[in-house]
Amino acid sequence: MKIEFVAAAGACEILALLVHDGRQFAGAGAEVDTRTGGALSRAIGKSRVTGAAGQSLNVAGTSGADADTVVLIGAGDGGAFDDLAIEAAGANAYHAVKLSGAECLTIDAAHLSPEQAARIAFAVRLASYRFDKYRTTEKPEKKPSITSVRVVASDIRAAESALEPLAAVAEAVEFSRDLVSEPANVLYPAEFARRVKELERLGLGVEILGEAEMEKLGMRTLLAVGQGSRRESQLAVIQWKGGAEGEQPIAFVGKGVCFDTGGISIKPSEGMEDMKWDMGGAAAVSGLMHALAGRKAKVNAIGVLGLVENMPDGNAQRPGDVVVSMSGQTVEVINTDAEGRLVLADALWYTQERFKPKFMIDLATLTGAMIVALGLDYAGVFSNSDEVADNVLAAAPKVGENFWRMPIPSIYEKHIDSQIADVKNVGNGRAGGSITAALFLQRFTNGVPWAHLDIAPTAWTNKSINPTVPDGAVGFGVRTLDRMVADAYEG
Repeated sequence: MKIEFVAAAGACEILALLVHDGRQFAGAGAEVDTRTGGALSRAIGKSRVTGAAGQSLNVAGTSGADADTVVLIGAGDGGAFDDLAIEAAGANAYHAVKLSGAECLTIDAAHLSPEQAARIAFAVRLASYRFDKYRTTEKPEKKPSITSVRVVASDIRAAESALEPLAAVAEAVEFSRDLVSEPANVLYPAEFARRVKELERLGLGVEILGEAEMEKLGMRTLLAVGQGSRRESQLAVIQWKGGAEGEQPIAFVGKGVCFDTGGISIKPSEGMEDMKWDMGGAAAVSGLMHALAGRKAKVNAIGVLGLVENMPDGNAQRPGDVVVSMSGQTVEVINTDAEGRLVLADALWYTQERFKPKFMIDLATLTGAMIVALGLDYAGVFSNSDEVADNVLAAAPKVGENFWRMPIPSIYEKHIDSQIADVKNVGNGRAGGSITAALFLQRFTNGVPWAHLDIAPTAWTNKSINPTVPDGAVGFGVRTLDRMVADAYEG
């Protein structure tokens, strides 16, 4: 998708004009309506379009518009036209005409600030994402025809400048979405690590540890998950040094189970194909580090990814096995399908021991119980730190991602006490499954301020309600954590 800023719409194929509640034209809308002899007013008056967000109306063949088609885009309340409303308008303009057959869309944003015009462009980029590399027989009429978008801006240079950090975030979200979308026969641990290694082009430092290195470190809960797979487990360590030299870093840890069969505690076949995106947490951390480097964030940050496959061969761990974590704590494996917490246990301990961070945030598609608790539109936040949790929760609504803080009561600790080891990897039955998973992880934080983000409900969507998020991989968490870092932790 080619996106550019222009000083004037000029002659164009499709001109998108914003309309606020009450059928109030914004920007050039009133002028174009006058030039067309009131054609736009008549068209909207005969329609059900009121200007509400998400509405659109195509008006074709209007003499005087200097456009083959004018599309009116509902932009909602003009008095509450904040960043998210702007993004929705830009994305909806693209969606309204993407299959029209036209190649170029022009969006009038000259009445907005250059920063708002940049956000229109940012939204179009996110909305136009497609993962179609494996589709070879798709009919042309099913493919978007729009290949370029022109955004009319009051100050082209200022808009281009404002777009630079947003474009870095968009590229990072796309990178995360690509990782989540790939099938597991293509994206296995070593390939995931290779793609992350390529991010060194942005100025990141990337180390890849294999099984021999992890064995020396004592990371046996992570290794136990991957021992049933022919694919070697990996630990990717990503560093961004954008803050003051020697300044204590912030750290993010991602669950990267590139495919999860459940192991010996094998999952039902129905829906198992979705387990290709059980690495959504690691994809989000990768995307975050991509964003921080891309926009040259003034912070020192660490990303650690535990990359494994959970497969059920003759060497796979069994229910009832006891393994020794890097922390020295022993873990009784009751259910091999509760594998993500085993990966994160060693990754969290490694992160706090090596980097001594201000805080750690882990992201994981960890529990189906999180979906039961919150549905498909919210992710859960569990934390031992009000400051860290509050910063996540403050950033999320600014970028349109939903989180809800969950409890981690000490009274539930008894549910993961083992009779023969220090801890077991699941609680007693289904009750409070997301909570006992978080309590398990907390035992491997060594008291460091920490938050656990269970993104099982939100890493993938089949019925997106956000116009900047197409169905499929969401890249969920990248924007929230990037915004959190910018708001709370950059110098």
